[in-house]
Amino acid sequence: MAVGDIVEVDKISDGKVGDQVELSTLLVVDGDAVTSDPWVLAGIKVQAEIVDHHKGAKIDILKYKNKTGYRKRIGHRQQYTALKITAIPSAAK
Repeated sequence: MAVGDIVEVDKISDGKVGDQVELSTLLVVDGDAVTSDPWVLAGIKVQAEIVDHHKGAKIDILKYKNKTGYRKRIGHRQQYTALKITAIPSAAK
């Protein structure tokens, strides 16, 4: 991800559109340099802004048992939050 990218994550329930969010870093790839040491990444937080809350596509779940007449239909729509990456601090200290 880079500054300016829009990323979809599971819904952040306590955030409103326009709020700033800090995301913890798991891996930093900068050209040929790859950093995955938890001690180095502990102080690095990616800054993002909440752009939108929306629902994903509907998923239909059908349950059926043969010869019994049992049929059940369930639907699900996952809720997502769109985040715009505003700042990625450097891993070099």
